[in-house]
Amino acid sequence: MSSPSKRREMDLMKLMMSDYKVEMINDGMQEFYVEFHGPKDSPYQGGVWRIRVELPDAYPYKSPSIGFVNKIYHPNVDEMSGSVCLDVINQTWSPMFDLVNVFEVFLPQLLLYPNPSDPLNGEAAALMMRDRNSYDQRVKEYCEKYAKPEDAGAAPEEKSSDEELERP
Repeated sequence: MSSPSKRREMDLMKLMMSDYKVEMINDGMQEFYVEFHGPKDSPYQGGVWRIRVELPDAYPYKSPSIGFVNKIYHPNVDEMSGSVCLDVINQTWSPMFDLVNVFEVFLPQLLLYPNPSDPLNGEAAALMMRDRNSYDQRVKEYCEKYAKPEDAGAAPEEKSSDEELERP
């Protein structure tokens, strides 16, 4: 059986080889950002998010910590912190899963099939249950406002204005 650090390295390489844009946060292999695109045929289509991933020391025996850096409107994502309430990742994680599963299966499933009965964003959950069309419209507004490709490219504290001051 391979050690957790070898497995972490292998899973990270596999994620990078799967055409995901991965940016390391520090020299270790435990914290990094991944660019994630909203699933097709959903109100999230066209959105691009920067996802912060933190691998615990016991990974893959303990699940990774996943959070959206730029805002997303979703019942199971905390609007302020970006934390994800994701059963599969948080409670039913198995060492058989890897990081590619998180980005190709778990997160797309979360966005395609929100669970308003277990919300981190109560307003989104209530709107989704009350008026699905208005909910979908709000999701699209958030995508346009907060999830453009350039929004996923820089951490919030790194953002700067593109406009340069012009002198007459």
